[in-house]
Amino acid sequence: MNLLEQLKEVTVVVADSGDVDSIKSLNPTDATTNPSLILQAAKLPQYQHLIKDAIENSGNNVDDICDQLIVNFGCEILKHVPGRISSEVDARLSFDIQASIEKGRKLISLYQAAGIDKKRVLIKLASTWQGIKAAEQLEKEGIACNLTLLFSKAQAIACAEANVTLISPFVGRILDWYRALEEKKAEGKEFCGSDDPGVQSVTGIYNYYKQYGYKTVVMGASFRNTSEIIELAGCDLLTISPALLNELQATQGTLLTKLSSENITVKSRDSLVVLTESTFAWQHNEDAMASEKLAEGIRNFAKDQDILDQLVTELVNQTALA
Repeated sequence: MNLLEQLKEVTVVVADSGDVDSIKSLNPTDATTNPSLILQAAKLPQYQHLIKDAIENSGNNVDDICDQLIVNFGCEILKHVPGRISSEVDARLSFDIQASIEKGRKLISLYQAAGIDKKRVLIKLASTWQGIKAAEQLEKEGIACNLTLLFSKAQAIACAEANVTLISPFVGRILDWYRALEEKKAEGKEFCGSDDPGVQSVTGIYNYYKQYGYKTVVMGASFRNTSEIIELAGCDLLTISPALLNELQATQGTLLTKLSSENITVKSRDSLVVLTESTFAWQHNEDAMASEKLAEGIRNFAKDQDILDQLVTELVNQTALA
């Protein structure tokens, strides 16, 4: 068997893409999207009908059109995956608990109006304190959440304590930060295999969750190469770009399971200190990499959301003039 086939035996494989055609050919269990991926897909001619439908069914409100567009892509993707789609809340709401809750409810209602059971949808929110608190409330309402842009152990612990369904720690972006740090040195360290700091971060979070019996599952994300994926074989889920999925599919060899809960002894959580907003902020702030990458990720997703808004506005104006 190729590496992708073997990976699917020990890990739920998720396609990290808004490109329906790519997803069709790779047969993942689930799929994830974000503003950047939706923006890329929205520019392709084969998906213009999804934008047209969103405009026709949402009036002239750009925010409503963008929400409907996210759901339209999600519905299209769900035709080709047996599991769930992760759809992201506007990154510009990352520090607003109530607005994030309302947006999550709205996206779910749009999916339900399209005939999609909410069990097939994960609402993605940035792993800020506010995003985690919004997810905690949504989970109480039966809306499953995926906490993204996760870089620190403090974020991971807060998500688990909030009983969120799933977290997406960003492997590749952690590696990016440490590589940039090493490039400033005369003889920078080269990270590979189990020495990859992103791999080490996800491995530590996975083991912590299993050690303390949290129900929250781990979905490694944002990979830069197949080596990172191979080192995390056995993780609950991995969301992988079509390019890397294709590379795994084209590679023969033996895949070893690196992560497993079988030999981990579950401990009591009684001795653990529950994070407050202030202790969460301090612990996250003490991790320079996590602080910088979270802020950068929110800014970049917000930037792409702005561009998507502009694209939709132009199309609305063109429709009005037609």
